[in-house]
Amino acid sequence: MKDDILLTPGPTPLPPQVREALGQPIMHHRTKPFRALFQKTLQGMRTAFQTAQPVFCLTGSGTGAMETAVVNLLSPGDEAVVVLGGKFAERWQELCQAYGVTVATVPVAYGDAVDPRQVAQALKSHPKAKAVFTTLLETSTGVVNDIQAIAALTRNSPAVLVVDAISGLLSEPCQTDAWGVDMVVTGSQKGLMLPPGLAFLSAGPRVWPLIEASKSPRYYYDLRLYKKALADDDTPFTAGVSLVMALDAALQLILKEGVPQMIQRCERMAKATRAAMQALGLELFAKRPGNGVTAVKVPDGVDGKKLTALMYERSRVMIAGGQGQMAGKIFRFAHMGFISPQDILVGLDALEQALAELGRPVQAGAARKAAEAVLARGSGLGAGGNCPAPTALSPEPFSGRR
Repeated sequence: MKDDILLTPGPTPLPPQVREALGQPIMHHRTKPFRALFQKTLQGMRTAFQTAQPVFCLTGSGTGAMETAVVNLLSPGDEAVVVLGGKFAERWQELCQAYGVTVATVPVAYGDAVDPRQVAQALKSHPKAKAVFTTLLETSTGVVNDIQAIAALTRNSPAVLVVDAISGLLSEPCQTDAWGVDMVVTGSQKGLMLPPGLAFLSAGPRVWPLIEASKSPRYYYDLRLYKKALADDDTPFTAGVSLVMALDAALQLILKEGVPQMIQRCERMAKATRAAMQALGLELFAKRPGNGVTAVKVPDGVDGKKLTALMYERSRVMIAGGQGQMAGKIFRFAHMGFISPQDILVGLDALEQALAELGRPVQAGAARKAAEAVLARGSGLGAGGNCPAPTALSPEPFSGRR
């Protein structure tokens, strides 16, 4: 059976080394060998987060890490600033409301990035706010926000800054310590090249007084328990053992390639994808597009849901459609994690074919040609489709299917 080509912003494809690690015999989590492995992986995650602060590992999804942030930092009745702008930014608002937190929203239109001055005004208008919740890369719109500028504001305020980097980690710069971000959350199934099931968050020094003072109900997500267990390289509850073993394999690849180099690779594929969309006469949705995912407006006269379905039916290429109010209006190409340039090219071919079948005139090969021209700059990929030298993530030169 032909493998699916995943160009979705999570789950992303798994490297062979990760798949092999998932097939290894399981080990017991309350043993010295597992504790040594756990300590090693969390040290690697500090590099991924660009922080010297503790990184905590939860068995759960990225939303679990988001909920952990809310329940540990805030009490019912506390104020928080939430930056909107997409389906997942709105999740911060929903989580805060679920725990009785008073939310001051910073309105941002879908497709726009927040203006840091809006955050400054919100902090000025709500001086009692204890936290600012925002998003590095909004998965639903493809927008990347200027976290560095926002962090410069929160560093000079009583509010801590919490960043959803579930899609942004390892595709966008995320310099936790250098920028002064207090807490970053992420999930396993995107840039980290793992299946869903693990969530992570970093915790800087400014968050601990809030954690100790929080009156929100918490048990499984109580960071005080994770901090106590981490002193013994352990977890307070059963760890996702096989996923941690796979994380070790993934981090070896990430650290070998290098975090900056991995981000640059995603950036090059993003630029290639955007060039291809322009060649097809399509319009980008994000006004400040990110490296991890490109959101594109569905052209007039084309059924967006049929477009994504047809690409999968004809070519086994899976891209993401729009979510919520954007359903059927945009489609999204991911270029993060183990997605390769060859995967992008195959996806663009499939997009051309599906558009043509749905009645949208396209020039055959225009998307691939435009993308290859971008990929050739600094990568060695020639216009004739010759593959570049392998990266640390590709044991074979961008084979596309592994």
